[in-house]
Amino acid sequence: MKGRLPDLTLRARLTVLVVAAVAVAVVAVSLTSWLVTQASLYRQFDAQLQAYAQVAAKSASPADALATLRSADRDGRSTDPDHGIGLTVQFLDAAGVPTGAAGEVSAFPVGAQARQVAAGGISVGSEVDKIGSDRYRVWIAARPDGGAVQVARDSEGVEHTLADLGLWELLVGFAGVLVAALIGRAVAKTALRPVDTLTTAAGEVARTQALAAEITVKGRGELANLAESFNEMLAALATSRDEQRRLVEDAGHELRTPLASLRNNIELLIHAQTRSGLPSDDHARLLADLDTQSAELTDLVGELVELATGDRSPEDVEHVELDDLVRTAVDRARPHAPGVGFDLSAEASVVRGRPAALERAVLNILGNAAKWSPAGGTVTVTLTAEPGEAHLVVTDEGPGIPDTDLPHVFERFYRAASARSLPGSGLGLAIVQQVVAQHHGRVTASNGECGGARFELTLPCAAPVRGS
Repeated sequence: MKGRLPDLTLRARLTVLVVAAVAVAVVAVSLTSWLVTQASLYRQFDAQLQAYAQVAAKSASPADALATLRSADRDGRSTDPDHGIGLTVQFLDAAGVPTGAAGEVSAFPVGAQARQVAAGGISVGSEVDKIGSDRYRVWIAARPDGGAVQVARDSEGVEHTLADLGLWELLVGFAGVLVAALIGRAVAKTALRPVDTLTTAAGEVARTQALAAEITVKGRGELANLAESFNEMLAALATSRDEQRRLVEDAGHELRTPLASLRNNIELLIHAQTRSGLPSDDHARLLADLDTQSAELTDLVGELVELATGDRSPEDVEHVELDDLVRTAVDRARPHAPGVGFDLSAEASVVRGRPAALERAVLNILGNAAKWSPAGGTVTVTLTAEPGEAHLVVTDEGPGIPDTDLPHVFERFYRAASARSLPGSGLGLAIVQQVVAQHHGRVTASNGECGGARFELTLPCAAPVRGS
């Protein structure tokens, strides 16, 4: 059974477990009932024999004792005239030797307790003897003039009663187990109906690839929670697939222009090379354009890959000293913006996250601020730590963000009209938002009070601020 149970269906396993549980309960109750009944019947049987032994001990002979006992037995149980059948009375002298017997058995075995009672060692005793195929229960009592009397009765009636009781309990238990099997199967079928619904829905999704399917949730409990989780999983998968489709569509759209320009320049170079009619200045300019376009394509492909794989980054999550990370990011941003100054103020703070991803997000914010800052302008970087949160604010001295563009600055490939002539792919701020969201933070964009754009990143702190 142990090797075959895992091969059964869940419904069959539940049915087997219900039947097994009911069978164990039925066996336990039936056995306990039978044992209690057995003890009660034999206790009554022995009590009556003990009373008979006390009466027989006062009789003059075994025959008189048997007659007295049968008469008393018939008077006490008038509805059962054969109740006295099976009684045997035997007298013993002080040495334990039988001196006479009356009843259905002509000679009765004398056991150790009978000899002790006859010798005066104890006043009463009991034994169980088997004569032929019959089992007799015996009570021994001391006689007033010495010796002892044995009163025995065939316990066949009690044994038949116990046998009949055992048979009925076996039949009732078998019927109970059978009913439990039918009820268990019905209960398992009803309880697992939501699982069948989930199985059907999963198969339909696998067959049609349609993630819009939704399972109707009824009631509450573990299976209802499972159905809700399945619906949430389908919704998350549908959202992920839609985002991937949009990313591919947007990427294809964005790649067409630089690829077409790159191809045109290459064709022009090839055409000029065959005719040898392209001036050296134009030749140098085309090569410079090719270099710039290939660099932009490389950056665009890298950012696309980062957006597509950001949720599955292999980088480990660890405690990150955010103030040190921001200082490193500012040092890396300075060489790329030689005409712009950076004013940094950073308080000590620690967050849990992926260091490379966080540094990339900070670099994107700094690069965006430097791109829009005028020559000689200053990018102000301020990191403050509050209980439970760290705030990074980056402001520039550029023209700011138009109100119509503010709601869209973190969208993929979105570029304001004034930014379309500037280098960039329109993915930098989208990467920032993705990284911040992965670290359970938030990022907002607004315009500063004195002009220029203002970006604020808020991240949950992982530990108390150092030095506090």
